[in-house]
Formats: sequence, C-alpha cells, structure tokens
Amino acid sequence: MSESWRGLVVVFFCICILGWRPSSINAATDPADAAVLRGMYSSLNSPSQLTQWSSTGDDPCGQSWKGVTCSGNRVTEIKLSGLGLSGSMGYQLSSLTLLTNLDMSNNNLGGGIPYSLPPNVTRLNLASNSFNGGLPYSISQMVSLTYLNVSHNQLHDQLVDMFGQLSSLSTMDLSFNSVSGSLPETFSSLTSMSSMYLQNNQFVGPINVLATLPLQTLNVENNHFNGWIPDQLKNINLLKDGNSWNSGSAPPPPPGTPPASKNPNHKSGSNNSPSDGAGGGNKSGIGGGAIAGIVISILLVGAIVAFFLIKRRSKRSLSDIEKLDNQPFAPLASNEVQEMKSMQTSSIIKTHSFDTTASINLRPPPIDRHKSFDEDDFPKKPIVAKKANTALINATSYSIADLQMATDSFSVENLLGEGSFGRVYRARFENKVLAVKKIDSSALPGDLSEEFTEMVSNISQLHHQNVTELVGYCSEHGQHLLVYEFHKSGSLHDFLHLSDDYSKPLTWNSRVKISLGTARALEYLHEGCSPSVVHKNIKSANILLDAELNPHLSDCGLTSHIPNADQVLNQNAGSGYSAPEVAMSGQYTLKSDVYSFGVVMLELLSGRKPFDSTRPRSEQSLVRWATPQLHDIDALGKMVDPALEGLYPVKSLSRFADVVALCVQPEPEFRPPMSEVVQALVRLVQRTNMSKRTIGSDQGASPRTENLDTQE
Repeated sequence: MSESWRGLVVVFFCICILGWRPSSINAATDPADAAVLRGMYSSLNSPSQLTQWSSTGDDPCGQSWKGVTCSGNRVTEIKLSGLGLSGSMGYQLSSLTLLTNLDMSNNNLGGGIPYSLPPNVTRLNLASNSFNGGLPYSISQMVSLTYLNVSHNQLHDQLVDMFGQLSSLSTMDLSFNSVSGSLPETFSSLTSMSSMYLQNNQFVGPINVLATLPLQTLNVENNHFNGWIPDQLKNINLLKDGNSWNSGSAPPPPPGTPPASKNPNHKSGSNNSPSDGAGGGNKSGIGGGAIAGIVISILLVGAIVAFFLIKRRSKRSLSDIEKLDNQPFAPLASNEVQEMKSMQTSSIIKTHSFDTTASINLRPPPIDRHKSFDEDDFPKKPIVAKKANTALINATSYSIADLQMATDSFSVENLLGEGSFGRVYRARFENKVLAVKKIDSSALPGDLSEEFTEMVSNISQLHHQNVTELVGYCSEHGQHLLVYEFHKSGSLHDFLHLSDDYSKPLTWNSRVKISLGTARALEYLHEGCSPSVVHKNIKSANILLDAELNPHLSDCGLTSHIPNADQVLNQNAGSGYSAPEVAMSGQYTLKSDVYSFGVVMLELLSGRKPFDSTRPRSEQSLVRWATPQLHDIDALGKMVDPALEGLYPVKSLSRFADVVALCVQPEPEFRPPMSEVVQALVRLVQRTNMSKRTIGSDQGASPRTENLDTQE
C-alpha cells in the first residue's frame, strides 16, 4: 500500500510538472514586444531597479521582468510606478498591441510623451513625471481608453482637437500642468466622462463644451476660464474658483431658438424661473396683473434681443463673443455672409469646426484656439486679406480645364508620384512640361480657400536655385492644385533605390553636390526667410534632380499651411527620417529638419533606405546601424554604397561622415545650424579638390577606372 501511495505521489508531481512546464516553455515573448521593452530599458538608462530587465533579453514574459504582465507570449501590462526611473519611455510603443495598462507614474521621466503609444490601452497613467510638450495625437486612436492621467507634469502645448473617438474615456486628469488654449470642441464627444480634472493649468475661454457630458466631478480651478457656467454643471461636484467667470444671468438665446428644454433635471436651485416665486398660489386663472407682467416681460425680452442684434453688428469685445459661444454657430461680421447665415447653417458649422483645428498648426498659437469668426472680423475681414494675398502671389492662375487638358484628365500615365498630401502629375503644355500637385481634400478641404490663397502667396515668394519653383496654382470647384517646375531626372530616391538598366549609379562627386545643394536650400529656408520656414518632410523623395543632377527641394512651405500637417506626417512616420524628438512629441523644428537632412546624407553615403524591413533586425534602422561606424574608417569603408565600387577619396568620405554624425545626434540642441553644415560641405569640396578628382561625370555616367589618390 505504501508503494502504491508512493507511486501516486510520483504521478502527482509528474502531472504538476507537466502542467506547469508549458507556461514557461511557451513563454517565449513575441519578438516585437521584446524589442520594444529592450528599447524602453535602454531609454530608461538601464536602471538597476528593473530586475530581470536587459538590453539583450528576448523573453520578458518567461523571465518575469519586473512590472511586466503577459498573456501567453504577449505583454498585456507594464506597471513601473514609483521606482525613481529617469530618461524617457522609448520608441515604437505602438507595437505593444495587446497592452491594456501602462503605468509609468511617480518617476522622473522627461522629454515629450512618446508620439507612438500602444493603441489598445484602457488605462494610461503618466502622472507625476517631468514630461513636457503636449498630448501626442496617437491618443486619438486609443478608442478603448477609459482612464487617462498625465497630471503633475510640465505639459504646456494646447490640446489638439482629437477626442472625437474617445467615447469610452470616463476619467481624465490633466491637472497641475501649463496646458494653454481653449477646450477642444471634440470634448463634447466624451460621452462616458464622469470625472475630469483640469485645475492649475492655463486654459482660457468658456467651458460650454462640457455642458452635455455626464460629469459627476469637474475641477477647473486656477485657470483663465471665463464666460458663464452652464446650468447643467451647477448640480454636480464642481470646483471652479480661481477663474474669471461672468456674473449675472446668462444672455438669452438668439431669436428663433426653441424654448430651453435641455435642463429637465434642474428643478431646484434655479434662479432663472420667475414663476417659481410670486403667484405660486394663484391657481384660478390669469389676472390683470399677470397679463401686465407678461406684456412687460415680452417688451423686456424684445429690448434685450434688439440690444444683442445691434451689438452683434458692431465691434464686440472678447467677453461679448464668449457670451455667444454656445450658440449653434458664431455669427459672422461680414454682411454678405450674415445674410446667407440662415441658409448655410450646417456649412458654417463645418467650417467653424475645421478652422478650429487649422488654427493649431498654421500660426503661432493664439490665446483662444476656439475663437469665433467675429474675433477675426474686427474691421479686417479675411476677404480683404485674401485680396492682399492674391496681389502678392507671384504665380500664374490656371483653370481646372487647363490642367485637365495638360494632364489628360489626371491620368495614371501622367502620375509621377504620391506624397503625404496629394498626388503629383506630369502636365504637358504647348511649350513646356510642368508638375501639378493635386492636394487631397482630406488635407485641405475645398472650403479653406483663404488658407490656400495664403499658402500660394507665401510659397510663391520662395526663390532659390535649389528650391523647386512654384509656377502656378488653381483653386476651383473645391479643389486646390499647385503647379511646379518639372525636373525630368526624377527624385533622389528613385536614383538611389529604383533599379533601372538605363540609369547609372550616382558618382561620389554627384552625391556631394546633391548634399551641398540640398543643404543650401535648407539654409535659405531656415536662415534666409523671415520668419524661418520649417520644412518638416525632408526625404530623398522630395529632392528632385535636373538634367545636371542639381538638387531642387520640393514641398517647401507646404506643411506650414496644411491643417493638421504634423499629425498627417506623424501618421506616416516610421520611414526613418524623423528625429527622435518628433517621434516622441510630434513637434517639428529647425533642428528636426537638420536631423532628417543628416539621414539623407547617410542614404547617399550607404545607398541604403532609412528603414528597410527586409534587412536583419540590427540593420533595419539606418541611423542606428550606421552611427557607431561613422568614426571607424575601416567600418566606414564597408558601409559605403557598393555601387561606387570603391571610387571615392577616402578623406572626403571621412569628412562627409563627420557631417552626418553631427546632424543625426539624438539631442537636437547639439545639431549644427544649416549654415554651418553648408560651410562644412564647402570645406570638404575645397580640401579634397574634387574638381581634379571627378569619378565619372556629374550626369551619373559610369565611373572611370582611373587611380585615385586616397591619401588626399
């Protein structure tokens, strides 16, 4: 019997072991998840408190990395609160597609909140750190988010109007930051919001957009809010001190507005119902006094309405505008538009909401991002500005019919390429060939004709031998098109990466010339224009080459006038050109342009794409792979584009690599201005006396097999 029991015990333990082993055997973590966590560990400065974490480990789930919870081989939770972590959160967090809980609160993390956040997170807690910048646009895609806490940081940017899909969000805490601007219109889409904490920021404007939310707790203390507190918010747990609220009764609704029935639950505590006071016991009918009161009330209301109608036609103060901010649409000061108002209410609403978003990116942020049209109207209506801008346009106006004929109705045969904001077509006219960029309506809707006029006016003022010249434009039937000079040699991207039996590889001379010309174009935009122009989309596909392989930078000035251009470019990120700070904050600067230019130089040096998923994982990111080798002459020789067949001056290559290393530094403040990059490339040309060491022709002809003085 004891033998039987002993056997049963052995069997039991075997079953337990077999039952437990699969969890460890199958715990091999998804490679993409493991890569993100390794990157996070490095970005956090490899802290010792993260036990089991490693910059080379490939199994966070099986090795029980501290704070990491998995389901199968996928990471589902990361909880690293209160560990004294420093550095940043890392990149490419969007690869953690099964992550539902990310808690990095109560640490010392800095920089911008990463742009690319896990898309399916339900709880995101980044409170009590030192994050700066603003909320990344990727939050707009986190449709399952129920809890968002970024309180006690150093956020200061205005809120982008991006909350339209976050209907599951029930708690949001933005308190104790320096967030500025007005509350986004899409806050009204937060239909599950019960607790909102906005205190101790720099918000301005009214809070009417919160009126219809099912809020139980709202804290808006210590901001710069003004206007009236909506009745719907008066019976909740509302903390409102430290603002500039308007006193007295709110203004009446505009004429023709249905009787107020949106506050059925507010039966007590209301001071706006005269029938609740006198006459409560008079149930037998309406007496003469009551009739007189009604007449007086009607006259009083009529007087008030007349006052506001007159007031609306005159120059109004900011407080007057805020009083009307919760109307169905903000009244326009232009008499012509005012007469059409009743016929085009829905159109005006659409324009108003889009213009709200556009104002985020087009100009330095105003005090109130959601100002009404009246605020722009004070006696300088955009119609006048439009005429002025048209007068400043130094380009030809084409009709849609002209461009349709020239492009064969925008046929596929004439399609030259497709970018972030539209397609480019070849246009054949009688005596010339041009390139037509047809801007997508999603990037620039037809009703934004004034923005397009301003764009054309500004771009037409850009003149530089290395900047693609704007020849003309077209704005008809809700479509916006730009007409540029045409460069038949195509883009640098095509030269480097598209195999063509008829084309020859670029010589070293040509590569240096392309780098110098592109650098001069950027120097002009950054330091020759006032105000400076940030390109934001530097890449080899936007560097066009003429017959002599001189570079011409395209799309200059375009992104400054496209609403939500930054978000569009960030959604297309991952190509390898974006600077680290752009990936984290979504913000573009002169220094992020310098980084992208450095990537293009690296592309010219190596012949590789900035990001190539077909290569081994360690070589997919060109910058990460190449940067450690830029100062090793032996390694540098091995990473040079094989198409050069070794035909280049060694010292020229080394100096070229030195410029690349300066431009792609991870810290933006250490990258040089473009004027210094130009000077460095000019010295490179002068020192190597390249005119006497031409390897092949500047037209990219086959390299000659002459000896090269590699000691130069």
